[in-house]
Amino acid sequence: MSAMSEIPLPQVAKRVVPWWLLRHETMLAVILLVALIVLGGLNSRFLTLDNLLNQGRLTTEVGLIALPMTFIIITGGIDLSVGSIVGLCAILLGYSWKVFGLPLPLAICFSLFVGAAAGFLNGIVITRVKVPPLIMTIATLALYRGLAEGISQARSVRGYPEWFYFVGQENLFGVPAQLWLLLIAIVVTAIVLDRTTFGRTLYAIGNNETAARFSGLPVDRVKLIIYTLSGLMAGLSACVLVSRVTTTRSDMGIGYELDVIAAVVLGGTSIFGGVGTIWGTVVGLAMIQLLKNGLALTGVKGDATIVVIGTVLILSTLVASSLQRRREGV
Repeated sequence: MSAMSEIPLPQVAKRVVPWWLLRHETMLAVILLVALIVLGGLNSRFLTLDNLLNQGRLTTEVGLIALPMTFIIITGGIDLSVGSIVGLCAILLGYSWKVFGLPLPLAICFSLFVGAAAGFLNGIVITRVKVPPLIMTIATLALYRGLAEGISQARSVRGYPEWFYFVGQENLFGVPAQLWLLLIAIVVTAIVLDRTTFGRTLYAIGNNETAARFSGLPVDRVKLIIYTLSGLMAGLSACVLVSRVTTTRSDMGIGYELDVIAAVVLGGTSIFGGVGTIWGTVVGLAMIQLLKNGLALTGVKGDATIVVIGTVLILSTLVASSLQRRREGV
């Protein structure tokens, strides 16, 4: 009997197939490529540069929030309040400028501060009072949305100066301006997660929080930072969204938390913590947005689109999980 025949099949697969081909992100990218080819064949407008850049424009607001959400889910946490923080920051941006008379640049800074403060409140209660993240952020989801609706009284704010619309509507070097913002955020967060002690601490917390504490890692401080960052990025997302749609309403950001979490989990970040990458989140974002757009262009109605996307998400996750187990030799 040959030496090769004595080696278990999973180990043979490891030697024959490069490890990176069996990564969740790689398989998801392959599935995305197949979907792009199929949808591009069904509608000639789908794969045009203008359409793809426009989809990048539309996914920026969710993408900005998905990056810190990746950090949070890697630690085993969750933040369901991000959509409500978007609505609250959008309202306070408009009202601090229109009603309270703040210069618009100062109103933008105030909006970002409110977003960071909202995230800080989540983090401080989670770390100091030990309220589970799910419970805390469900509570603040309702609190922040209620504040937004109470402040706005169902009124919107319009008439922003033309320069304010640059980020949301204009192009820079042929690429939507807000997409540059998202790309910079992707690179920075990917470096932080992959190349820094802070990123390694996130994984340690997600794998075993108790062991991380006994190892002397600043668990509570790191958690406080990532929840604050989540609120800050939600505030930035609100500013970009208002710039794009030219108006402020209290219902802005409704449902964002579900889109964000779906993209992060689809990208391979484990809801139980300890596993995940920024690049996986980016592929998850691209898949969800391009599927929505491609199905709409091919004439699939809204309800059917939700069913198709849900089915694809389930199948993608099952295939990627199966390959992950194979790569680990389970």
